[in-house]
Amino acid sequence: MVRRGLMVMVFALLCSFAQAGEVTAKTPSMIQLASEGWEDYTAADGHGLGWDVLRKVFEPAGVTLKIRTEPYLRSMGLAERGEVDACVGSYRDESPELIYPKWNFDTDHIYALGLASSPVPTPETLGDYRLAWVRGYDFQDYLPNVRRYNEVLRRTGIVSMLTQNRADFYIDALTEVDFVRSRAKDPSQLRSTHIAELPLYLCFAKTPNARALAKLFDQRMEVLVKSGELKPIFERWKQPYPFAEY
Repeated sequence: MVRRGLMVMVFALLCSFAQAGEVTAKTPSMIQLASEGWEDYTAADGHGLGWDVLRKVFEPAGVTLKIRTEPYLRSMGLAERGEVDACVGSYRDESPELIYPKWNFDTDHIYALGLASSPVPTPETLGDYRLAWVRGYDFQDYLPNVRRYNEVLRRTGIVSMLTQNRADFYIDALTEVDFVRSRAKDPSQLRSTHIAELPLYLCFAKTPNARALAKLFDQRMEVLVKSGELKPIFERWKQPYPFAEY
């Protein structure tokens, strides 16, 4: 009888452990995302290519998006503290305090914006120039030969930096470079040059919910890339499809 009672207790414990494991591994029904408000990409009102891609990833799996618009560095900090599940638009391994999934959800097309009269820059010659970019983007870690750079707080003064010879080139994603150029009094004074392609990631918090969401993200991206279901989203926004190789 004692042996039988012990076996019942052991079985009950194993069942409770299994149930606890199921609760821990259960995917939440909502993902909290923090992102800078990039126009036509992750706009504060919920429109844009980035949000459309992420809705396609999560919503068919029963996970709704709750978005929060914050400056890029603050978005990352919120994820590091576990106040959101993930931040949007990070480059690989930017923060050791965050989880980076296997799959990226897009690719940043990196361009150098400079005066049309300037030499055409290349990745090999970037080190010859004075560069500028928005604080927190850390392009020095991802672009070759970078030696002289200045970090700015906002994009509003970029054109004057270039025209007043305080920087040779401004580095940013194509969408942002086009935006800055379009706001110049004479856009023909400026020229943008492709420099690099950098994969964009969701960076997940180190919490049980975020870990479950990161796992779901990789599972869904595997399916969507192989099926080509994301391609119409990029076509609708007139942006290059980043998964053509698959």
